[in-house]
Amino acid sequence: MAIMYTVELENIFKTFPGGVQANKNITLRIKEGEVFGLLGENGAGKSTLMNILYGLISKDSGRILIKGEEVNFKSPQDAILKGIGMVHQHFKLIDTLTVTENVVLGLEPILKQAKEMKMEGIMNRIPALRGLLPIDFRGAAKRIKQIAEENGLEVDPKAKVRDISVGLQQRVEIIKTLYREANILILDEPTSVLTPQEVDELFETLETFRKAGRTIILITHKLREPMALCDRIAVLRDGELVGVVNKTETSPAELAKMMVGRPVVLQIEKEPGTPRDVVLSVRDLIVEDSRGLVAVDRVNLEVRAGEIFGIAGVEGNGQTELVEAISGLRKPKSGEISIGEINTTKLSPRAIRAEGVSHIPEDRHKRGLILGFTVGENLTLGSHYKAPFATGPGMSVLDLQESNQYSSG
Repeated sequence: MAIMYTVELENIFKTFPGGVQANKNITLRIKEGEVFGLLGENGAGKSTLMNILYGLISKDSGRILIKGEEVNFKSPQDAILKGIGMVHQHFKLIDTLTVTENVVLGLEPILKQAKEMKMEGIMNRIPALRGLLPIDFRGAAKRIKQIAEENGLEVDPKAKVRDISVGLQQRVEIIKTLYREANILILDEPTSVLTPQEVDELFETLETFRKAGRTIILITHKLREPMALCDRIAVLRDGELVGVVNKTETSPAELAKMMVGRPVVLQIEKEPGTPRDVVLSVRDLIVEDSRGLVAVDRVNLEVRAGEIFGIAGVEGNGQTELVEAISGLRKPKSGEISIGEINTTKLSPRAIRAEGVSHIPEDRHKRGLILGFTVGENLTLGSHYKAPFATGPGMSVLDLQESNQYSSG
């Protein structure tokens, strides 16, 4: 009996301006109902290949077949109509809109094209629109709630995206694909922004999808995910396909070797830590969240030089508010924070930074970086008001170039 392939990519080539070959003659065949891992280091060509499958970018040459039918997607809209959904590493959501509004957003042209193609099935299954306007938000919210309950993706359809955690935002992206009746799901680095508990919850959700017969393509550079979830794993290196292996016939060490082209030591010897003087002290700290409710309630802790101090807890239990209070982004209601001998409780983020405190936020794209700036400009931010970077109303271009040199170290 012939194997039914849901997705076939044959001899895919893609070269970007400047001569960068992202995909070099890649052929993959993905079976219906399997979890297929696409593994490789950053820059190996994984996301490029899946963006081609999803219609976001065009291939230079090669063929794509969906359930045996050759397709030539000109946009993600074409891919969606063929039952393909993609959850990107950096979510495509609008913060100021609700969950329901984000899920419904963009459906009008999809349904219009479905109507032109006489695809009555997809039009009947998506309760979003009456004609083109008005949008049936009540029906959409009801369907979202149903999808969430069926797939273990609990989320409030009325919540604004800006008010929910990164983990919940990922759920919204997954629900968006299911709302559009996707049976082929592409997940690009889905665990990169999740806590360990959220990762476990995602694994359970993907297992539910597997049992429902959906085909899942998991893009990752980590070894745990494919070994825990996937049936087969394809490894890319420098834009080329190194090989496809069954999970039951490989190991993390072998996958790592395929990824980098040499044996990799996965365990390192560490000497016991020797903590020294206290560098951070928190005493009787009370911090309120954005709703005015107490999120941190009389917390006391000390962090010493030379140690890694962990703060654990389920999402929404005050970790974010605690870190923001320490870094000066949120003013405590009461209590005291000291960096060394300096009381920083009422200091500004700039003054706290000057005391040697840095903060990498949960969502680095929205709160840690300015994406329209160069690497050098981003490196300069935080020191931009000091010499040699401050030059009147702007920053010195020469000094920005020097900051790029600093980053290479």
